[in-house]
Formats: sequence, structure tokens, C-alpha cells
Amino acid sequence: MEFSGSKRRRLKLGGDQKNVSYPHSLQFYLQPPSENISLIEFENMAIDRVKLLKAVENLGVSYVKGTEQYQSKLENEIRKLKFSYRENLGNEYEPRRKDHISHFILRLAYCQSEDLRRWFIQQEMDLLRFRFSILPRDKIQSFLQDSHLHFEDISDEEKSPREQDIIASSPGGLKLDLESVYKVPFADALELFRGRKVYLEDGFAYVLSKDIVALVLNEFRAKLSKALALTARSLPTVQSDERLQPLLNHLSHSYTGKDYSAQGTTGKISLDQIDSLAARSFPPCMHQLHRVLRENHHLRHGGRMQYGLFLKGIGLTLEQALHFWKQEFVKGKMDPEKFDKGYSYNIRHSFGKEGKRTDYTPFSCMKIILTNPPGPGDYHGCPFRHSDPELLKQKLQSYKISPTGISQILDLVKGSHYQVACQKYFEVIHKVDDCGFSLNHPNQFFFESQRMLTGGKDPKRESSLPETPQSKPGVPKARGAASALASEPPPPKPGVPKARGAASAPASLNSSVEMDLDGLEDYFSS
Repeated sequence: MEFSGSKRRRLKLGGDQKNVSYPHSLQFYLQPPSENISLIEFENMAIDRVKLLKAVENLGVSYVKGTEQYQSKLENEIRKLKFSYRENLGNEYEPRRKDHISHFILRLAYCQSEDLRRWFIQQEMDLLRFRFSILPRDKIQSFLQDSHLHFEDISDEEKSPREQDIIASSPGGLKLDLESVYKVPFADALELFRGRKVYLEDGFAYVLSKDIVALVLNEFRAKLSKALALTARSLPTVQSDERLQPLLNHLSHSYTGKDYSAQGTTGKISLDQIDSLAARSFPPCMHQLHRVLRENHHLRHGGRMQYGLFLKGIGLTLEQALHFWKQEFVKGKMDPEKFDKGYSYNIRHSFGKEGKRTDYTPFSCMKIILTNPPGPGDYHGCPFRHSDPELLKQKLQSYKISPTGISQILDLVKGSHYQVACQKYFEVIHKVDDCGFSLNHPNQFFFESQRMLTGGKDPKRESSLPETPQSKPGVPKARGAASALASEPPPPKPGVPKARGAASAPASLNSSVEMDLDGLEDYFSS
């Protein structure tokens, strides 16, 4: 795959050639793409596939896979994002091309760690399982052949003399005349053989069509796992391209939803509301930071960044933020002059009043989960990701969560579904069966909670401190494909440890909002 700055040479294919390129709505991604694309298309395709895989994950833990409701909702997501999903549809070349290229882009981003590889493989397998389940029966054999799988759909003449043996080897009753039977090399059907679910003869297993999907997924997992390992080895060469390196570094925790900047919310809460809001509507990550700050009157830099930007996002003005943090630190026996010299600069910086004048936005869930993990003495991070399971259980008990709710949450945590675990926590404390949204951001948790509790009414405005209009600094336009530039964190001041994962300004190529090129990190913070 080659990348150009602004122009792309697209392959000109006629109808028959297009069918040869992508004959099916699903594929094993055996050959990498070879055409030229622009970096803008590169980014857009990658972001859309991240959205799709996150939808696959959320639906997979919210509904039973394979049920009518699960199938319907996943098909709607695929259609909405314009990926391929069904055979015999018109104008399918572009959706299939997008599916092909975007898969290989995410291989580059998700090969970088074991956790990322595991997540990527699982979502891609679930996506393939769905697509295979709706593949017409007469298309299955050609798909298997195109995927280099030596699974042969045997004829009725070959099936008939083995009918009773196949029925006897298959659990449950079935009508063999309604089933396709595939002749599979014995080594490819070991999983079914171990469970005594298959008939063996002369080194071949005779597998029913309802079981063939398990073998297809096993092959896909093995090939994708090997491909990701090989991709990881060549990653240093790819990352030497200064256009791609920042993009790939941030793509694995991309966030494409609302940026939750202070625009439209500034000044809508008062300082004396924070304690009550924390108890009712703060997500666990922010509730923990608020509690520790009130008890210890201090937070280390990672906690101040995470919590300070969250408070800014729910409506705290710059004057309120300076007063709030100074009040707490002074209670912790800090000299007021020391606070003014060493800490107030960073608060003003986060509001775009110092340094580059970048108006930083709150951290999203994936940014909190995947960057700057907490160390000893730190309280930032995600409790579902960074807490010991037993300690997390104790925290949930202290929040008066029912034993059933705690069990459900811990099961999701065990499966590494940290955002979905937080969403389940939201549903439990608000006593709803389905919150109706996919949780991706702590500020989303807060605003959805307030919407349920207050019916959408805004909290009372701050009246004790004067408000200062938040003027937005001039934002330069994106310079085409060169938008993959990383942002620079605020410069450290005396007495302030350097952050390992600072937030940055909002930027999105899929948005009508102009981008601050120095703030691309927030565009990829999910």
C-alpha cells in the first residue's frame, strides 16, 4: 500500500474485474492492498473500522451472539458505516474495497501489544462469524476455495453411504438431507474430534454445515495471529515514515465521538455542587479522584490532568478551576504563593490561556485505559482496568451495588470489556436495563446521568464568581494528509511532574470543525 499527500490513483475496474477483486462480502484478507490512497482516505477508513469493531464489541456483550436482535443491530451498524455485509447487493465494490484496506490499516495499529492484538482478533472473528452466518448456502463453497480452505462440500452420492455414521457421530437429532456436509482434513477438525462431534474416515472428517463455521474461525484466528506477529516485526520500518508514525501510535485508542469541550457548558455548575454531583453522576474514575482530593487535598500530575479536564468539560470556568484547586491545595498546607507559581500555570494552560493556546479537551475512556497507567501513589486511570479485582469488588460494595450487579461487572472486567463494565455500572446505579448508548467517555457518563436524573435540565449556574467568556483561539485549517502530527504537552513548571499522557486539542477529519494540527492527539483519544 502506498500513500500520497493529496491525490490518489484509483484502480479503474470494470464490472467483471471488480468481481474478481472482491468476489465475496467477507474475506480472509490474504493479500494486502496495492493501490495508492491519500492519507486523508487512510485516516477516514481506519476510523470507520474502529467504530465498526467497537460496535461489534458492545453488541457482543449486550446481546447473545447469533440472536435475531444481535444480527439486526450489527447489520445496521455495518450498513451505516458503509462496509460490505451481504452477497448479491449492487454497488458493492467500494464497501468491499474499504473493508479490505481498513483491515490492513488496523493491523499496523493493533499489532503493537498483546492486549491490542487480542482485542483486534476477537472483534474481527465476531465480524467474520456474522458475515459467514448470512452467506448464502450456494456461495459458501466458492468462499472456502477463495480463502484457500480445503473444505469440500460433498455430493449426495458421497454422503448417502455414510449417512448413518454421520448422524450417529453428531450430537442431537438432525435431518441429513437438509444439511450440507463438508469433507475436511482431519488435522483441521481437531476441535470437533475432541468433542466427539464428527465422523472420521480415511484421514478426513465429515463436518456438518452448522459446525463448519467453527473451523473457518479457527483458521482465520491462526492466520490473523501470525500476520499480526509478522506485522509487528516490520513496524519499525513503517513507523520511520513521519506521516504514519503519529497516526499509528494514536489510532489504537482512537475516539471519534463528541469531544466534550467546555463550549456550551461553561459556567453551568457551581463549586458547591461538585460534591453532590460527584456522588450522583460522576463515573468511578472521577469519583475516585474527587474523593482522594477531598481527603488528601492533593493529586499528582496525572490525576490533576484527568480530573481537571473532566471538570472543565462539565462546565467549570477557568476562574472556578483556579479557585477550586487552590482551595484544596492550601488545605493540604501548601503555601498559596507556591500554588500560584507552580500550579496555576498548568490550569491556565489546559484552558488555552498559556503556551500554544490550545483549548484541551477531557480524556476519553480509551485514552485513560491505554495511556499513562497509574503508579504507586497515583489515583488516576480506570478502576475497571487498573484496580485489583478484589479491591474493585470492595469499591463496588462501598457504592452499594447489589451482589448480582457486582458479579455482572466483574465478569465484564474479566473479559477485558472495561468500558462495557462501566456502562453496566451506569445501568445498575440508575436502575435501567438498557441505558441506550455505548459508553466511551467519562463526560458522556456525567451528562447521560444528569439527563436521566434531571430530565435534561441544566444545573444551576455559578453566581459567586464572575464569569469570563472563553474566547476560542484561532484554529488553523488541516493541511490535507499532513494532519497526522502529534501534539506537544504543556511545558512542565517547577514542582509539577511531567505528564506521560497529556490531552490535546480536538481534531477530526470527519467533522466540519476545523482542526488544530497540534491537537491531533485528542482526535485519536478514545
